[in-house]
Amino acid sequence: MEYRRLGNAGLKVSALSLGSWVTFGNQVDKKLAAECMAAAYDKGCNFFDNAETYARGESEELMGAALKQLSWDRDSYSVSSKAFFGRVSDPKPTQRGLSRKHLVEACDQALTRLQVEYLDLYYCHRPDPETPVEETVRAMNDLIQRGKVLYWGTSEWSKEELLAAHKVARQQHLIPPQMEQPQYNMFTRERCEVEYQELYALGMGTTIYSPLASGVLTGKYRDGIPDGSRLGVKGYEWLRDLLQSRDWESNLAKTEKLRSIAGDLGGSVAQLALAWCLVNPSISSVITGASRAAQVEENFTALDLLAKLTPDVLAAIEEILDNKPGAPGA
Repeated sequence: MEYRRLGNAGLKVSALSLGSWVTFGNQVDKKLAAECMAAAYDKGCNFFDNAETYARGESEELMGAALKQLSWDRDSYSVSSKAFFGRVSDPKPTQRGLSRKHLVEACDQALTRLQVEYLDLYYCHRPDPETPVEETVRAMNDLIQRGKVLYWGTSEWSKEELLAAHKVARQQHLIPPQMEQPQYNMFTRERCEVEYQELYALGMGTTIYSPLASGVLTGKYRDGIPDGSRLGVKGYEWLRDLLQSRDWESNLAKTEKLRSIAGDLGGSVAQLALAWCLVNPSISSVITGASRAAQVEENFTALDLLAKLTPDVLAAIEEILDNKPGAPGA
């Protein structure tokens, strides 16, 4: 396993990590959760990602039960949660957002569900236009001061929103966000490769999600959406509709072309896509998802391809993708 610093922080996270979005509580039960986490940990994974809204809290409960069962040394791994959307299906005004009240209460609830005494990483899951950024920054700073959180960050905030948070932190002598969790994959590149450059200079790291574009980059959707796949999960029809409205056929065709490059390198197109994300030095950790232990092991083998991604191979990939940010026609 390769370990990377979380931006300029001293914390090192595994280049490949395991997240629970969609899988835990939907495709994965308590037994499978423990098996997947054990397989990842055995491969050197030390970062496990979660959120209050995943399966309405059940995802955190499953991960917490697995952590208790596996009994790893607490100082050997990092676990995260995120707050914004709330846990219940129809949240009251105080049960969502980035107010001090919700951030503090959501943190306490996450600690209970995960069965840990502190969160290593705690994210503001989306920006909240109804809460002053100073209130949010100060609440996260206070959670760190109280020992409930070690590092705080954001997910899908714009550069401008993050610069505003850093400005408040600097002016008020508070702890600024340390990491961002954006979507990043071969089809979604602009934010990580262009927009966030100024933030990297401020020392922020990234723990990216959806490196396989919700499964598109596995090639499993070329003949339709199979039963049991992520896009077939009940309640995630919105994700299927979103992906199918964004260059669906073109992305499926590109995935098929990438298959030959992956084969020449001795891997799958999914492994190629994961390794490709890690070529970007600004990526601290690539969050993978899995519904079975064998899938975890397959994903983590992607590290074997990283050294094979030579300039010539990367150029061949770019020719297929034809979407490099800033390039003519991109």
